[in-house]
Amino acid sequence: MMQASLHTAPDHLVITAPTLESGMAWVQQQLGVSMAPRIGGQHARLGTHNALLSLGAGFYLEVIAMDPDGATPARPRWFGLDELPADAPPRLAHWVARTDDIEAAVAASPIAIGEITPMSRGALAWLITITADGRLSRAGLMPSLIQWHSQPHPPSVLSDLGCRLQRLVLSHPAPAELGAALAAVGIDDARIVLREGRQTTIEAVISTPQGERVLPG
Repeated sequence: MMQASLHTAPDHLVITAPTLESGMAWVQQQLGVSMAPRIGGQHARLGTHNALLSLGAGFYLEVIAMDPDGATPARPRWFGLDELPADAPPRLAHWVARTDDIEAAVAASPIAIGEITPMSRGALAWLITITADGRLSRAGLMPSLIQWHSQPHPPSVLSDLGCRLQRLVLSHPAPAELGAALAAVGIDDARIVLREGRQTTIEAVISTPQGERVLPG
């Protein structure tokens, strides 16, 4: 049962790619909008870098890849990047939810979502859950949790290109279990659609100036 004190909401989508350039090109192909010039940076602690695209107030899209100029981290990289083949196509792999009490949310989750880890990039600072092996919880359907400790939040400094999340569709053989876990951490958002499926899949329906587009997982 959702704890009344927990306030958790979708924060951003995660696109994984073997290179930042291929991921940005894929997003442009899928959505019809350009991510250049990119706004993002390096995560020195995990040897990754990213590029960002606003999806409206309080929500955005992140393309993330291994940083070829970064050092090898002491722990597995997040979002399963260590297991991503060099020729893997970019894809929507995961999503992250923003909470006002990450410790309480992690404790409330019936699904293990990782260790609370402090991170920073430039003026930004946050806590985020990362699994010990770097893999995604429930194949990416159960979100990582983030608690921001800095302002501004990334979307507030990004150009608004008119893209908005309409639906995040999560297909799972046991959607009731996933739904209960989302409710337990405080997520109640009509854009999150749970469906029963033989396979675990994730896709995002995005409205763009060219109409609705789909980011497949």
